[in-house]
Amino acid sequence: MFFRLLMVLKGADGALQVLGGLLLALVPPSVITGLANAVITRDLVGDVNGTLAHHLSKAAQHFADGSTRVFAIGFLLAHGVVKLGLVAAMLRRRLSAYPIAAVLLAVFIVFEVARAARTGSIALPVFAAFDVLVLVMVLREFARLQAERRASRISGP
Repeated sequence: MFFRLLMVLKGADGALQVLGGLLLALVPPSVITGLANAVITRDLVGDVNGTLAHHLSKAAQHFADGSTRVFAIGFLLAHGVVKLGLVAAMLRRRLSAYPIAAVLLAVFIVFEVARAARTGSIALPVFAAFDVLVLVMVLREFARLQAERRASRISGP
């Protein structure tokens, strides 16, 4: 039951990432930086010189430079599409999807942590933590399904 709930959440997360990637591709960088500056200058994130305001301002500046925007769009689209495909396959209990999901999740986790360490991102570690939880659940569900299928072969039709 928990696995199915987690898969639904991961699927929703994947759909939101695809929508976010498409939105970032369509919205000009100036709108994003303008929004970030408006949030900072209106004290919506606390102290204008505080840590959160600093991170938001830095993220908006990196986004406007172009390479971060391309990375964000590509990451969100790729991550979202892969999640949606794997979630659909795992909800259908396709055993071959589980090892693929595990490897891809592990790659995403390493990538998210490495990119966060390099850029100081506060969002990527959150994605990585969620992906670790999903990875553990994918491996547990895979082991359970394998045991279930072995047991049904032993007991026969």
